[in-house]
Amino acid sequence: MNSEAMRLTLRMTKALADIQRVRILMMMGAGELCVCQVIEVLTLAPSTVSKHLSILTAAGLLDSRKAGRWMYYRLPEGSAGEWVRPVLKWLGEMLKNEPVVVQDAKKMKMVVACDPQSLCRRQRRGE
Repeated sequence: MNSEAMRLTLRMTKALADIQRVRILMMMGAGELCVCQVIEVLTLAPSTVSKHLSILTAAGLLDSRKAGRWMYYRLPEGSAGEWVRPVLKWLGEMLKNEPVVVQDAKKMKMVVACDPQSLCRRQRRGE
């Protein structure tokens, strides 16, 4: 019989078994992000990014909220974040010099300076 802790651990490790999802988690250090901001950094299709965000949320690695038409994601807080903080600390240490993570962090600085609604509108137009 599997315990809840075992099931949670397996969901988390499965969610971490993808480079794009790890990149998303590393980006979340910038704070709460709109889906369009994640899309802008990863340069992936919105449906692909949404699927990755859904997997991370189901694993308890991210929280989400909807504000009007916009979906926002952030790292879990409080007791929910107790499982996540050590994982993110470990990822941060292991990947701090990884070129794609460094590049994503630079891109993220530019992206968070932009208005998320403008980004979303531009992405919907296919620019």
